[in-house]
Amino acid sequence: MAPEQLQEESEGNPGALLNGVDHVAVLTRDTERLHAFYREVFDATVRYEVPGPGGGRISFLQVGPTTGLNIYEIPGNTEAGRQTPMFGRGRLDHLGLRAASPQAFGVIRERLVARGASDGFVTDFGPTLSLFFRDPDGLEAEVCVPNPAGRPGVHNPPGTPASGYQP
Repeated sequence: MAPEQLQEESEGNPGALLNGVDHVAVLTRDTERLHAFYREVFDATVRYEVPGPGGGRISFLQVGPTTGLNIYEIPGNTEAGRQTPMFGRGRLDHLGLRAASPQAFGVIRERLVARGASDGFVTDFGPTLSLFFRDPDGLEAEVCVPNPAGRPGVHNPPGTPASGYQP
């Protein structure tokens, strides 16, 4: 593949060989509950479901145009119930999802708060706005969107409140 073609196919990082994250695999104790949460909050769709190891279930939940969650429900596996504070979770700490637009970010925020999955606090990291939530299994994740008021070179620390968002 010619370098020029790579540049055209790699938004934001000319020459990159990847164009996003395909999926993240997560464990659950209740597939139906997790499907319902992501469907009702993010308008996600179940692409497929197959039998899993030990009588469990494996499904693929499409959460964005090129991103999915590979859901595993494995009988007897207790990892889905284990909760560890941020930065003590091993190599993969949390999931960050990208909202399709600032308007979609607002809808997602309202849905998460209504379900009690988020306190609604929006952090202004400078170029990005961020909202943390927990899914029904306690997986901590965040929804991000480019900050329309962000200024080049300005980066803010965690906890910086975003203007226009009241918890």
